[in-house]
Amino acid sequence: MHETGYLCYIEEVNGASYDYCDESNSEYPCAPNKSYYGRGPLQLTWNYNYGAAGAAIGFDGLNNPEIVASDPVVSFKTALWYWMNNAHSIITSGQGFGATVQDYHGALECNGGRPSTVNARIQYYLDYCNQLDVGPGNNLDCNGDNNGPVRFSLVCQVS
Repeated sequence: MHETGYLCYIEEVNGASYDYCDESNSEYPCAPNKSYYGRGPLQLTWNYNYGAAGAAIGFDGLNNPEIVASDPVVSFKTALWYWMNNAHSIITSGQGFGATVQDYHGALECNGGRPSTVNARIQYYLDYCNQLDVGPGNNLDCNGDNNGPVRFSLVCQVS
């Protein structure tokens, strides 16, 4: 929800100015003149995610990444695809919200990289938990070692 401003933005703000092309990925190579910045409810990024999502859902994610922002069905299918293939197993395994932040943005934000951004993500999560009247669980923050096992700490608990 952080990048989308509570789902107000379907495309990453200033996203076109970022390079999300992993040229070392030969399975899903970047197409000429295409950008793989954040789009959709979960702000799908990187060529390898667009390629894999497209293959799974049935659209050409490498040559037509724009469809994730322009077609609402593809947009939400892509978000569900990413969630089920990444964050879902993290949450159901009991690792907590902090592990999802580690999975999505760990290299950039965790381990003190962007503490204000991580805190904003936690606050969004707590807001949603409060609105849904559910507890947020433990392990809300990400402060692990990206090269080894991830360690988490409890930041706060909604009662």
